[in-house]
Amino acid sequence: MNCIQDPKRQVGYLQQCLSSDKKPLGFLLGAGCPVAVRVGADGESPLIPDIAGITKLVRGDLAKCKDCGPLLKTIEEHFKKDERTDTTVEDMLTHIRALRAVAGKDVVRGLTAGKLDQLDDRICQLIQQIADKTLPGTETPYHRIATWVDAVRRENPVEVFTTNYDLLMEQAFEDSCVPYFDGFAGVRKPFFDLRAMEEDLLPPRWARLWKLHGSINWYQVPNKGVCRGTTQGDEGSRRVIHPSYLKYQESRRMPYLAMIDRLRAFLKLPTATLFLCGYSFRDQHINEVIVQGLECTQTAVAFALLFDVIAEYSQAVSLASKRSNLIILARDGAVIGGQESRWPERDAETVSADNDEWVKWMPIDPANENGKRTANFTLGDFAVFGEFLKELAGNVRQPPEVANAQ
Repeated sequence: MNCIQDPKRQVGYLQQCLSSDKKPLGFLLGAGCPVAVRVGADGESPLIPDIAGITKLVRGDLAKCKDCGPLLKTIEEHFKKDERTDTTVEDMLTHIRALRAVAGKDVVRGLTAGKLDQLDDRICQLIQQIADKTLPGTETPYHRIATWVDAVRRENPVEVFTTNYDLLMEQAFEDSCVPYFDGFAGVRKPFFDLRAMEEDLLPPRWARLWKLHGSINWYQVPNKGVCRGTTQGDEGSRRVIHPSYLKYQESRRMPYLAMIDRLRAFLKLPTATLFLCGYSFRDQHINEVIVQGLECTQTAVAFALLFDVIAEYSQAVSLASKRSNLIILARDGAVIGGQESRWPERDAETVSADNDEWVKWMPIDPANENGKRTANFTLGDFAVFGEFLKELAGNVRQPPEVANAQ
C-alpha cells in the first residue's frame, strides 16, 4: 500500500452523503452489527455472537444431543472428506438441504431424509434461541439508525438490508415510532406479499427492511406459504432461516429471492449510496449482487465500513480493486478508486487538534507515546457509527411541526 489517503476526507464524504435528502440511501447490516451491542455484568459480552460464535454454540449443543450428535458427526465427516475447513452453521444448513433435495426415500451419504429434516429443524431452533434477543435500552446503534431515518423528510425511502436473523432493527424502529415495511401484510398472522413489495407505493417516510437471510419469526406454513409470527412459531410450521440458493419449493424460496431483488433494484437507482456495516464479504451471492449493481450503475456507490485492519478482508479488497465505486474503509487503510491505500503517519505533536472520535491518531509503538502516530479509522465499529449518525441526525433534525406534517 504505497498510496496515502486522508481518512478525514472520507469522513467528510460520508457526512455529505448521509446528510442528503435526495439521494437513495441504504444500509447493509451484517453479523458484526449485533456484536457491537455489549451486555452482561462486565458490559463486554456481545448481545448476539457473530456467525463464528453462533456456529460454536450450535455445534456444542448438537454434540451433546443424543439424537443429533451422531448426525452432526456424519456431517463433519462429509466436510472432512470434501476438504472443507472453517465451515459455519450456514454452510451446515446449505449442505443438509442439498442432501435433502436429492434424498427422496433413499439414503444419501449415510443420512435419510427424516434425519436431515431433524437436523435442519434443530439447527434452526438453536439459531432462534441464540438470536432472539432484546436491545438493552434505546441508545443502541440500531436506535441511532432509526432516529437518523426519522430526522429529515426524504425524496426516497431509506432501505435497510440485513443478513441477520434477529429482530433488533424491527425493535429499534418500533421503539422510535418509525414506520417500516418488511414485505409482510396483516395483523394476526402476517403473510408475505410479493406484489406489495414490487409496487412499493408506501410514502418515503416509511423505511424498508429487507431480511436477506430470513428471520427467526418467518415460518413456512403448510398450504399458506411464508408467514411472519412470533419467535416461538406454530405447531407444524418450519422456520425460514438462511437461503441455500437451491431448487426448493417456490413458496419457501420466494422471500429470499424477492429480498435480494430489492437489493438489485436499489443499486440500479442513479446516485444510490449503500453503507455496509458489520459485513465481512463472505457471502459470495450478495457480493455478486453488489458488484453487478455497481457495474451497471456507475453513479451508485457503496461504502464498506470495516472493523478490523484491511489485511483481514482480502475478498473485499479484491472486489474493490476492480470496482472504483466500491470504497473500502478499514481501521488502518482503504481501497479508494480501485487503489489500495494506507492512512497517513504524523508526529505526535501535530495531531492533537485533528484527533476526534471518527479518526484517532494512535502511537505506532504503544510504548512510545511521543513517537510517530498513525490514523485509525473508527467508523467500522458499528457502535461508533451509531454515534456518527446521532450527530448527523441532531444537525439536520427538522422542527416538530414539519415532521408532523409529513
